Amino acid sequence: MRNPFADTDRRCIEAIRRAAHVFADLERPDLDPVVEHIGAAPLVLLGEATHGSEEFYRLRAELSLRLVVESGFDAVAVEADWPDALRASRYVQGSDDAADADAALGGFMRFPRWMWRNTAVRDWLERLRAHNLALPQGAPRVGFFGLDLYSLQASTQAVIDFLERSDAPGAAEARRRYRCFDGYVAEPQHYGAATHFGLAPDCEQAVLQQLQALFGRVAQRAAVDDPLAQDELFYAQQNARVVRNAEAYYRTMFDGRTDSWNLRDAHMAETLELLRAHLSQRLGRPAKIVVWAHNSHVGDARATESADRGQLNLGQLVRERDTRDETDSPYLLGFTTHTGSVAAAADWDEPVQRQAVLRSREDSVEQLLHGSGLGDFFLPLDGEAAWTLERPRLERAIGVIYRPDTERQSHYFRAALAQQFDGVVHIDETHAVTPLDPSTLWQDAGEPQLAPTGM
Repeated sequence: MRNPFADTDRRCIEAIRRAAHVFADLERPDLDPVVEHIGAAPLVLLGEATHGSEEFYRLRAELSLRLVVESGFDAVAVEADWPDALRASRYVQGSDDAADADAALGGFMRFPRWMWRNTAVRDWLERLRAHNLALPQGAPRVGFFGLDLYSLQASTQAVIDFLERSDAPGAAEARRRYRCFDGYVAEPQHYGAATHFGLAPDCEQAVLQQLQALFGRVAQRAAVDDPLAQDELFYAQQNARVVRNAEAYYRTMFDGRTDSWNLRDAHMAETLELLRAHLSQRLGRPAKIVVWAHNSHVGDARATESADRGQLNLGQLVRERDTRDETDSPYLLGFTTHTGSVAAAADWDEPVQRQAVLRSREDSVEQLLHGSGLGDFFLPLDGEAAWTLERPRLERAIGVIYRPDTERQSHYFRAALAQQFDGVVHIDETHAVTPLDPSTLWQDAGEPQLAPTGM
């Protein structure tokens, strides 16, 4: 069947060729055009089309280090759990006794552990630590923080541990409140099912009371002119906030995807805003933060079909909050790929595999970018390139699970790329990131096969 958009596609490809900045060497990519296009944006959100592509991790690391060194960025916040990322942050800031980055990533033990326990992240943490340790004595060090809310068990324990060091009666009270989760804390989805079906009382009031306690009596006791103590209090308060929002997330996950999705992305946006406020207070100036998360969280949801389902996301919330001041506007950078391989599981809680990624569909934005023949490049989504990519097209999203046999239904959605992002990096062929703990199923993926067009 003839592509009804063939003429439009040809004009789009011509415009893409004129506007794109080609990466001649991915080992040493010229990121100057990306840095220049980002400009003075104080929040830079870096996406990824998959949770398991080496090139996405490496390019985000390279760009983040450029922003840290040249533009004075203060932290990297990622789609990861707060307590696990905090352990890695202590290592890169030189305040943890971990032997190396591999050990510092030891907190990432739950599925999908390869998402952060991989060689690309390990190497990135070592580079960030080297940068921090080379700073002058007393200079603020760049941190590495988590934005997610899945860490119910680790965060409840972190709150209790903090209180045991600073307020023994408060620790006892926290243990009493969190006892509401007994039998469920290690498997919080079971808590969600039990409360949804009326088999157990919910813990909403208990976790809210504990959060309020950390902002009240304990906060007053810790209000001293010690920056490290202020940091530790903020970290504990954030763990209590994670517990509060995780409780709500697991309680609503059986009510439908939209409610739990919105709660999770609202939590990430809230965490980012609070982290920025905390760092700004410590620095005496507005803090600058880089974010790493999937395209589905970074790209403005209002430009995708998910908006029709009432779903919002981090990129949308950040834009809505920060465009009140044009000088404070965030920058959203998407990443796409045409084919290659990816580290992903066949289903939830199953082992990671190196899977072949099907070539992009004929009716997708990835195929359009591939059709430019430029290979790997950065495309600013303004000027001529913007109008060429305003029409909604299919766009691929591969998370921690990849199902090639149902790829159209499982991994494609409609989106207007030029409204989703401020720029996009296209890597024509990507390769699976290497897990630090490969499974017995880790093997060569074989050659990717052509996907049916579905036209």
